[in-house]
Amino acid sequence: MDKTPLEILIKYWGYEGFRPLQEDIIRSVLEGQDTLALMPTGGGKSICYQVPALCREGLCIVVSPLIALMKDQVENLQKRNIPAAAVYSGMHYRDIDRILDNCIYGNIKLLYLSPERLTTELARARIQKMNVNLLAVDEAHCVSQWGYDFRPPYLQIAEIRELLPDVPVLALTATATPEVVKDIQEKLAFRKENLLQKSFTRSNLSYSVLQEEDKLKKLLDILQRVGGTGIVYVRNRRRTKEIAGYLQRRGISADFYHAGLDAEARTQKQDAWMAGKVRVIVSTNAFGMGIDKPDVRVVVHMELPDSLEAYFQEAGRAGRDGKKSYAVLLYNDTDRINLERQFELSFPDLKEVRRIYRALGSFFQLAVGGGEGQSFDFDIVEFARNFQAGIVEAYNCLKILEQAGWIVLTEAVFVPSSLMIKVSKDALYDYQLRHPKMDRLLKAILRTYQGAFNHPINLRESQLGKFLKIPVGALRTALEKLAADGIVDYQPQKDTPQVIFIKERVDADNLLIDRNLYNFRKNRQYERIKKAIAYAETPVCRSQQLLAYFGETDAPKCGICDVCTGRTKAELSTDDFERYKEKIQLLLKEEPLALEEVVEAFAPSRQEQVLKALEYLLDEGVLEQQGKKLVWK
Repeated sequence: MDKTPLEILIKYWGYEGFRPLQEDIIRSVLEGQDTLALMPTGGGKSICYQVPALCREGLCIVVSPLIALMKDQVENLQKRNIPAAAVYSGMHYRDIDRILDNCIYGNIKLLYLSPERLTTELARARIQKMNVNLLAVDEAHCVSQWGYDFRPPYLQIAEIRELLPDVPVLALTATATPEVVKDIQEKLAFRKENLLQKSFTRSNLSYSVLQEEDKLKKLLDILQRVGGTGIVYVRNRRRTKEIAGYLQRRGISADFYHAGLDAEARTQKQDAWMAGKVRVIVSTNAFGMGIDKPDVRVVVHMELPDSLEAYFQEAGRAGRDGKKSYAVLLYNDTDRINLERQFELSFPDLKEVRRIYRALGSFFQLAVGGGEGQSFDFDIVEFARNFQAGIVEAYNCLKILEQAGWIVLTEAVFVPSSLMIKVSKDALYDYQLRHPKMDRLLKAILRTYQGAFNHPINLRESQLGKFLKIPVGALRTALEKLAADGIVDYQPQKDTPQVIFIKERVDADNLLIDRNLYNFRKNRQYERIKKAIAYAETPVCRSQQLLAYFGETDAPKCGICDVCTGRTKAELSTDDFERYKEKIQLLLKEEPLALEEVVEAFAPSRQEQVLKALEYLLDEGVLEQQGKKLVWK
């Protein structure tokens, strides 16, 4: 080893020591062990593969499904003078080709790949020639059909391991239930089970569920009482703007954010919030991935998310600096109704899925038998309008196709404009003499950007337009003219989602979707929704409920949530629940008993509450029903 992990950490990050568990994970990986690291949001997961990558000769391949996150990571590493690159759908072939070559012959230390790019023939052929020291799998729960965000291309990571037989795998996730933990290790072909887990307990974070009919009024009240930075999560894009406007009119510095904004606007809003120029950001769940702002004091959810994994991850963006912070869910009966309606829409009839698949082929004018591995810019609004489909229905059909392994639907990908000069210096000079109007533009490009003769350079049109004092539209027209004249290769910027065909297009009647798997995923999703609703409606310590969901069934009460502090008057107090739980455990540790036998062991006046406690313990999987008997797990 060239340098120790601590020397690397100090040199590149300037930290004097590791956070809890980071060092154990790094040591495990450097010893060549397959490792699953389970760390809550904000626990510093990326350090766990970035540091060992720099300790050894060779490079680390990082598989990640989140393009925005990959780009952020690469940018941050490059700022620290660590050579890193990313390959994802929507990039030009020549750029992918160049980056993969640099990984073989250059000095790249971290290569980020989206899962569907990892398994292309091009990537496989190049990976075999690379000196790989570690394979890191971020968001590793995506490999499991038991998980809340299953992505079929993740299942092929095990095949890549065959090309890299001696390379350890580091799988990382912030949210995994016990079934998912087991499944990740199986699907990624771990040589032996090896889980390093940090408790999900966040002792500084007060979770609350407040039953509110007037949620806006309550939101204002919370933000007026709790100082500091905040995030407000809402379900749809329109509401982000409405609520941000409502807060601004009442004197609170707020802005809105969602994936439908262009890349420049998103960056601008994010930067203003990060710098403290805007106090509250109102957003869809598009906001927050990879954003590490330690001093967020409050996260408010205006609606209940459809899984506790999603809620835990989003709420966990509060209080990463260890200071007292609040995660508040504003809840009412409408939430339950909306979640159940949304669930029905999420699993459309397979006949409709086939219709959308056929429409997709027509939309991209793709012949049956073609398209495998191809990616296309995709505007879902235009698609839905062309084929008389609702946007939500179309989106849900596309998600079913994605989970069945036919396509991948990416988030919006911002690819900046690129330009390369195709002619010699003499030919360019000659062109400038013959086209004096283009002369000023070409001189500005040559002065501002280095290396345009040798490789494609990223072009900032808005900056260049300002410098030349011409509108961006006129600048683009001029660049397109240069391309038409064969002087440059110009690719305009784009910021659109992509559809990637994982398999060749088939006739829609021959589209195979495994009905058993479809039903399995549907049932799993229904279970997740039920658990989310139970969290909101069960007056038991919120932290205990969340921790039990992630397998920590013996966590103590937090003492700071709405239930523990008595703000939510429970039919069953947390103290009573603890007493009942203890007695039920003692009874069942001796022998399995029928439900009636357990209930009858308590005084008649307590039996109704004991039933509630049993219902909760069964829901959380602490108790199991075997035949007519209850068993303590």
